[in-house]
Amino acid sequence: MEPIIIPVSLFATIFGISYIYLTTRNRERLALIEKGADASLFKSSPQNIPVWKLLLLNLSLLLIGIGIGLLIISIVRAYTTLDSDAANTAIVFIMAGISLLTGFALSKKLEK
Repeated sequence: MEPIIIPVSLFATIFGISYIYLTTRNRERLALIEKGADASLFKSSPQNIPVWKLLLLNLSLLLIGIGIGLLIISIVRAYTTLDSDAANTAIVFIMAGISLLTGFALSKKLEK
């Protein structure tokens, strides 16, 4: 009985979140329509880039940055005497931050 609790609770959580999201979105749209708003508000314009593309771009750049950071760590360990965990963590976070800044700049450039 105990091993079934985790999948059931995971399914219930996902179902609950999606149900609340969809019903709230429906209520907001109905309220806007009742106030006389135009239905074209709900359609995205062709110039807008889908959110999933921006998310995928930023996630891929983040993973590339982390990979480059790990590569830099292995090079630093091979050619220097620096073997500090703090330096390793700092290099990974610096490269991840640089990649996220690059993703932000590319996202702004794509939206123009």
